[in-house]
Amino acid sequence: MYLAVLGREPELSIAELEALFGEVKKMTSQIAVFGSKIKPEIGRLGGTLKLAEKLNEKPLDFLMKVPEGKVTLGVSDYSKGASKKSATLEAMKLKKILVRQGRSVRVVMGDLAVLSTATSLHNGLSGKNPRKIELIKTDEGWYKVIGVQDIDAYSRRDQGRPARDAKVGMLPPKLAQILINLCGPLPEGACVLDPFCGTGVVLQEALLMGYRAYGTDVSERMVEYSRRNLEYFKFSDFELEVGDATNHKWSGVDAVACEGYLGRPMSKAPSEIVLKEQKQECSSIILGFLKNLSKQIKKGTPVVMGIPAWLRSDGTYSRLDILDLIQDMGYNVNNKTRGGLLYYRDGQVVARDIIILRKD
Repeated sequence: MYLAVLGREPELSIAELEALFGEVKKMTSQIAVFGSKIKPEIGRLGGTLKLAEKLNEKPLDFLMKVPEGKVTLGVSDYSKGASKKSATLEAMKLKKILVRQGRSVRVVMGDLAVLSTATSLHNGLSGKNPRKIELIKTDEGWYKVIGVQDIDAYSRRDQGRPARDAKVGMLPPKLAQILINLCGPLPEGACVLDPFCGTGVVLQEALLMGYRAYGTDVSERMVEYSRRNLEYFKFSDFELEVGDATNHKWSGVDAVACEGYLGRPMSKAPSEIVLKEQKQECSSIILGFLKNLSKQIKKGTPVVMGIPAWLRSDGTYSRLDILDLIQDMGYNVNNKTRGGLLYYRDGQVVARDIIILRKD
């Protein structure tokens, strides 16, 4: 049994896990558990901050088997009523017993009941070193962390790309991974299409995950940006074309993961008139693309897409009411996406509303 510490959009994190591993049980707003015959890899999960494996023995019994040498220990407490004090007490209790056994132990402290991703990562509590350990306490038992999201690696992949354009928006690599994973398990070497490829973030993440990348964009400049970025990271197994997604012809597509047209950038909530105009423009392009795509992909092909949702004055987001129209085009719409899987930063005016489709 595995435990996932969920990202800032927990429902989206759970949807990603469900797409890959099947049934997921949400334990709290921060953690969920799931089973898998194959050991999951933290580096492939954009929505999971930490991965842990269930301990089949008491924490002390596990720690007594740790190889000789100084032990670095952290405890995150997700049990009901947990506090910084409770986590500290658990860690110090384990340290005290280990010290009596002649072991040298350093305890990593946090500001809360749980250690932040940055604290775990920078103290090496990622499961790679057998003497650097983070244990997670829950109401249902203890888990040992086996992976921590490498936030530094994401930053390098995001900030290190030579061709960037803030005007067209910057898709976070984490979200690109989530979009791909929401397609479900894909065979190695599967062809992932991004028909709105922009600067190539989805293509980049698909290649890192062992898939082939196929990108198109209506802008010749964006296609060139994608090429420069992919070549910067020494990728070669990709195909790029200039093309309008509403009428372009593709071939050999196994899955589609993309951020669709989000409309114009906004710094404040739009007026009702502007909102109506933007909805009409975005709907036209997105529906035109999906109609064009439907005729070209085989039955069962997954299509995962980020479409726009706009911030309103009451703090809610107004979505595009197009799911029924999409279903009429020959797509099966995932039930979760009818309730909305939003991805946004605090105060962000144009959010991404993630829809999960499959060709009927």
